[in-house]
Amino acid sequence: MKQPLVVICGVTGCGKTAVSVEVCKNIGGEVISADSMQVYKGMDIGTAKVKEEETQGIKHYLIDVMNPDEGYSAALFKDMAMNAANEILNKGKIPVVVGGTGFYINALLYDNDFGDGERDLSVRQQLEKELAEKGADFLYNELLNIDPAYAKSIHKNNTKRVIRGLEFYRETGEKFSDHNRKERLNEPCFNHLIFILNSDRSTMYERIDRRVDDMIKNGLVDEVKGLLESGVKRSDVSMQGLGYKETAAYLCGEMSLEEAVYTIKRDTRHFAKRQMTWFKHQCKDGIWIDVGEFDNDPLKIAEYMTGIIGEKYGKN
Repeated sequence: MKQPLVVICGVTGCGKTAVSVEVCKNIGGEVISADSMQVYKGMDIGTAKVKEEETQGIKHYLIDVMNPDEGYSAALFKDMAMNAANEILNKGKIPVVVGGTGFYINALLYDNDFGDGERDLSVRQQLEKELAEKGADFLYNELLNIDPAYAKSIHKNNTKRVIRGLEFYRETGEKFSDHNRKERLNEPCFNHLIFILNSDRSTMYERIDRRVDDMIKNGLVDEVKGLLESGVKRSDVSMQGLGYKETAAYLCGEMSLEEAVYTIKRDTRHFAKRQMTWFKHQCKDGIWIDVGEFDNDPLKIAEYMTGIIGEKYGKN
């Protein structure tokens, strides 16, 4: 019999963290972060990383477990998250996967095979050379031509995933989006429930803008400055994250702070739109929750979700 696993996902800034803590308190759960940035140590403000007091004693996994100069991938997440899920289940608790990186969540649910162990590294090295010589736009446009579905699901500055899509195509002749679609035909590993938090677009954009303003107010510039001074490179995967890339550009004199803030807000809104599109297309069995219908109250949202969880797993 498959083990239970709850997923709480949704766009950036929709209140997933607070809701997940309340749900865990209600059902006896622990959180596995499916955030591609909160995994990094020292990257707290720009990732809106959960604070110790916000966890309310609920254990969180896959937060602050990587150094900023290390690479992180869906394959690595899958392995780490599977270990965390087994640890939680062995305690008699329910794993609650929380985050907005849908590709990571699917990797865990369907035990995706990334085949990294058989990769011809010369292909990746050639693509990295092309990136250095021709730039991110050139590679992204190539990906857009050969695999528009995958290209439109990622940001052009996410060079790691752009390279991954091109690498897969050059090695196999198959589109990465088609490969991912086949992987999703696998049987899920868990008896899972997926909740997708959502809000109307204007509210979502207001929350994003406010969140970015708070990040600047709370010291994002100093955080990025400290990372660069500690030896983290602008080319590192961690520094490609929203907020970090633009702030680094400001610190290097490539744009004003006002331009950086504008760009972060704009690109975060675009990212949120892509997240929504991904969840609509990929999470056919997801339960959509309009947070506005619950007055954006984590307690009310968690209570509603707890009822559904109790019906499925017999836990109250």
